Order: sequence, then structure tokens, then C-alpha cells
Amino acid sequence: MATSRTAPSPAPTALAAAHARTGLIQITVTGVLWGTTGVAVQLLRESTGLNPVTIGFHRLAIAAVVLLVCTAGRLGSTLAAVRAAPLALLLTGVGLGLYQALYFAAVAMAGVGVATVVSLGLAPVLAAAWESVRARRAPGPLRLATLVAAVAGLALITGSTAEPTAAAPRPLLGLLAAAGSGLGYAASTLVSRQVSQRTAPMTLTTVSTAIGALTLAPFALVAGVTVPLRANTVGLLLHLGVVTTALAYALFYAGLRTTEGSVAAVLTLLEPLTAAALAVALLHEPLPLPLVAGGGLLLCAVAATYLSPAGREAS
Repeated sequence: MATSRTAPSPAPTALAAAHARTGLIQITVTGVLWGTTGVAVQLLRESTGLNPVTIGFHRLAIAAVVLLVCTAGRLGSTLAAVRAAPLALLLTGVGLGLYQALYFAAVAMAGVGVATVVSLGLAPVLAAAWESVRARRAPGPLRLATLVAAVAGLALITGSTAEPTAAAPRPLLGLLAAAGSGLGYAASTLVSRQVSQRTAPMTLTTVSTAIGALTLAPFALVAGVTVPLRANTVGLLLHLGVVTTALAYALFYAGLRTTEGSVAAVLTLLEPLTAAALAVALLHEPLPLPLVAGGGLLLCAVAATYLSPAGREAS
């Protein structure tokens, strides 16, 4: 009598490799999705004249609603997380709203490319510098070199954006807003780092987007929250809220389960590259050589920050 045989289960190493590849793909897609944010904001402003704060409010509010619906069955765990770390979650949400509003303002004043490269590039370098200060240790040669590269890159970008253009009507103010956004992002990341160790990623994202939307609500009401009910306007807002926030963060946190934080940080450098490419292709923003060189230095500093041993420990 023939005996039935079951197929051997895949080796654990093969499964781990498959999960790792999936994580890399998820985070790569996240970086590309985030890279479309600046262009969507600029297109919204050009077609509606909406204030950057108002756009930020709508983006977070839409994302919060979508995430609340998706996590409705876990309301108890969400409330428990809020009770466990109310101050950290409050600061994370407020920081999310403020640095996003500053980023959108930077897009309006300095253009998509400059705003994205500066805000994204400064944040991890500032966070790494703070980690060195908090640990009371002098930065090593590699860390010092990354800080010098970041400052040099920022100086090149500043020099290349000194003159107003159609895409960047107030470049220096926009640069300051982008730097403020990077500082806010770094501070928010440092605050949320501890709470993220004991709070589910989707719960943390849901609570922080809801608090971020509430933070921007008063400013948005003053600026005006009315949105023209046109197909392109609604489509762009849904793209910002659902695709670049709710979906992108879900993919990002899922990818982090099998991807080291250092590798994830480098993969998300696709965001400024995507943003710059779309800004040139769709918005016809100029891309002068000093901006390219400065952006390259800044992004190299970010990559070195996360790929260094100290960077991996801080991730």
C-alpha cells in the first residue's frame, strides 16, 4: 500500500530570505511613495491656492480616519497605549503636525527638490549628533566627517537657491522652513523612539496622525479649510492622505519587521531622489549643479550616518 508523503517545508533560512526580500521591497516602495508628496502639494497649491498648513491638516485628517477604520477592532489596545505613554504620544503627534506643515511651507517657498533634500537630509544627521551629545562622547572621525559633509552640502544648496525663481519665490525663507522641518522631524523621532518599543506600529501611527491633525486644525481654520470639490483636488488630497501617509507608513512599519533600521534609512533616500526627479519632470524646477552637488553631499552624510556602527546602534 502506497503511503502519502507531504512536501518538505521550506528551510528556515529560505523563509527568512524571502521575508527579508519582501521587507526590502516594502520599504523601497515606501520611499518612492513619500517622494511624490512634495509634487502633490505643489500641484494642489497651484490649482487651489490652499495654504500649506491647510493641506497638511487635510492629509493627516484623511490618514487618521483611514487608520482609525483599519484599527477599529483594536480600540482597547489603542486606549491602553495612550494611557501608558500620554506625553510621548502627544509630543510625537504635535511634532508630526508641525514638521509636516513646515515642510509644506518649504515646498511652497523653495521648491520641492530643496525642501525634500534639506528636511530629509538634516533630520538623521541631527539625530545622530544628539545621540553623541547625550552619550557624552566625542564624535569619531567618520561621524565628524558626516557632519562636515552635511554642513557643506547645506551651504552649497543655500548658495544655489539664493535667487528667487518661479518655482522658489522665497528661497531663503523656504530653506529655513526646511531646516526647521528637519529639526522637528529629528526631535519627534527621538521622542517616539522609546514609545515605539512598546507600542504597535499601526497604533502609534494612528494616534500620532490624529494628534497631528488636531494640532494643525486651529491654524487651518484660520487659513481656511474649504476645498474645491473638483476631481483633481479630491484625488490629490486622497493621494496624500491614503497613499503617502496611511499606506506608506503601513508598508514602512511592515518592512521594518525584517529589515534593519540602518538599511531602511538608506532605502528611504529614494524619497528625495524621487521628489527631485518628479519636480524636474512635472514642475520644470531647475536643477543647478551646486544643488545637485549639495544634495549629494547631504545624502552621502545620511547614508554614512546609518551605515556606520554608531548609526546602527542608534537606529
